[in-house]
Amino acid sequence: MSAATLHYIYDPLCGWCYGAEPLLSAARSVLSIQLHGGGMMTGANRQSVSPQLRDYVMPHDRRIAEYTGQPFGEAYFEGLLRDHGAVFDSAPPTSAVLAAEKIAGRGLELLARLQTAHYVEGRRIADKDVLLTLAESIGLDPQAFTAAFSEILGAATQAHINDSRQWLAKVGGQGFPTLALEQNGQLQLLDISPWLGKPEAFVEWLRQRVAISIQPTQSSAPMCGLQGCADPGSA
Repeated sequence: MSAATLHYIYDPLCGWCYGAEPLLSAARSVLSIQLHGGGMMTGANRQSVSPQLRDYVMPHDRRIAEYTGQPFGEAYFEGLLRDHGAVFDSAPPTSAVLAAEKIAGRGLELLARLQTAHYVEGRRIADKDVLLTLAESIGLDPQAFTAAFSEILGAATQAHINDSRQWLAKVGGQGFPTLALEQNGQLQLLDISPWLGKPEAFVEWLRQRVAISIQPTQSSAPMCGLQGCADPGSA
């Protein structure tokens, strides 16, 4: 049996991806994970923080917290979401994750750190200086990270986002997060909705999925749409 790979199509600013973070951290003990940053808030979909944005995201974030058990900090609700100088832009944090993966194979670890910085600490994770500080906080070499980040930011990140969108279509995903298991040349879309907030049970379920033949499925898990969490039909 060939080694299995878990494909994770995500966005650093997707609340449901943050809600799913414990599942991904736990899944690392079972199989390799390949990250695909989907660029939810890039280009024309970048958004400056505004009262309208805050009014929209807060009830969704509170639902994510209730559904998954993930913490959201006052520094986020009362700090970042009131910081009208902040811009929500997925490209820089996606570049940072790619850089961490390139230099140390630690993209998933940095992604988790970025999510905590955003949703708990209320930090601007689209700012280069913040990204460097967070990369250093998990032990990445600052010079190597800065060089890789500068190389990847821009065209290389956009190419990665385009490729990730192709992966999303390939596996039949509708938004973020989307997880698909690749094994023996087959891809299976995974429904993680029963496992949100239950990482240990998710790992055991994954072990069973890896051990048996892949069967087609559909995902009913809550997610953010391709253009943001305000898409029709998104959670």
